[in-house]
Amino acid sequence: MTRTNPQMRRLHRGFAVPATVLACLVAAALAAASAPAKPDSSTGSQAAGLQKDLDALVAAGAPGAILLTRNGAHTRVITAGLADVPHQRPMRPGDHFKVASVTKSYTASVVLQLVAQGKLGLGDSVERRLPGLVPNGGKITIRQLLNHTSGLFDFELDRQLLKPYYAGELDHYWSMRQLLKRAVTHKPLFAPGARHSYSNTNYVVAGLIVEAVTGRSIGAELRSRIFRPLHLGLTTYPTSSLGAGGTRMPTPYAHGYTVFGEAGFDITGISPSLFPASGGIISTVGDVADFYRALLGGRLLQPNLLDAMKTMVPARDAGANGYGLGLMRWPTACGPGWGHDGGLPGYWVRSFSTENGRRQAVLMINHDPETLDIPARALFQRLIARAYCEGV
Repeated sequence: MTRTNPQMRRLHRGFAVPATVLACLVAAALAAASAPAKPDSSTGSQAAGLQKDLDALVAAGAPGAILLTRNGAHTRVITAGLADVPHQRPMRPGDHFKVASVTKSYTASVVLQLVAQGKLGLGDSVERRLPGLVPNGGKITIRQLLNHTSGLFDFELDRQLLKPYYAGELDHYWSMRQLLKRAVTHKPLFAPGARHSYSNTNYVVAGLIVEAVTGRSIGAELRSRIFRPLHLGLTTYPTSSLGAGGTRMPTPYAHGYTVFGEAGFDITGISPSLFPASGGIISTVGDVADFYRALLGGRLLQPNLLDAMKTMVPARDAGANGYGLGLMRWPTACGPGWGHDGGLPGYWVRSFSTENGRRQAVLMINHDPETLDIPARALFQRLIARAYCEGV
């Protein structure tokens, strides 16, 4: 769920949604698709072209969208569509959203900071740091967790973990240890180091290792090592429910939508416990861009560890041509785009930066890629690449 995964279709089909809710959302979605485009205040042809493309993405099926482009000190954020479909609230540049697997870059950064402090080694085995929790853990290294070459089964493919959500219990809570326990009931996909296969289980294990080494929660380490030092005041890491009585999305925020049959459904409140160190962060386009600029600009990691993060293994996840340590690389017309992709119920996010973080693009839509129409998915991917090369 924290990337473009086929199993999302099964999860979406499982929820029981009241017919009255579906009828309301269908009507609102149709109104959103036919709403006039947000006026573009920029007189630049490039900005106007990007606004037109963003409007086209909404017309193709995304409820709303936010696009940030940055080059040096110049930043522009444009929006289209709706953040709240039933109430017809337009998307705003500062709206919060779930960053999904973009979280992996943050978690990997924390692990690498612990390596810099001598508290961990990339060659350390999982067994050394989490004795008895992972079968064959003595053969799996921390490096293999971070670049997805461990062979561990992805817990998001386990139907037992998804069962509460199938039943409509969106706020069901799972601990990271519970997620891992289910994951290791499945056979590994291959021997550690044999090849690459994206698995959210890797980052659950990484999060547990951080907690074992520091004695503090992964959320506390993210806040103290990344959010506060970089002044990412609009970035949070919730761990419980986002529904009534639990942790709520920070305001203002974009509601996240998915599709059941022909109808839209607000799935914002699904528990973030299903996406912990692998995809649990909530942020804004500005804070996401600031994080990657700081990371790639050398403000978080020593040069040798940043080089290690950018050392790629062959991968085709989300169209990338390489995966490092919590970092992806895409080919574009203007050179590699470094960052990460993230998709979970209700949201799709992708961030591109140059190797030094000077030029950037961040694109978010409040609709998951798995139930988005194929033409809209293609528009999303073309738009982020164009914005990265031509924006600002």
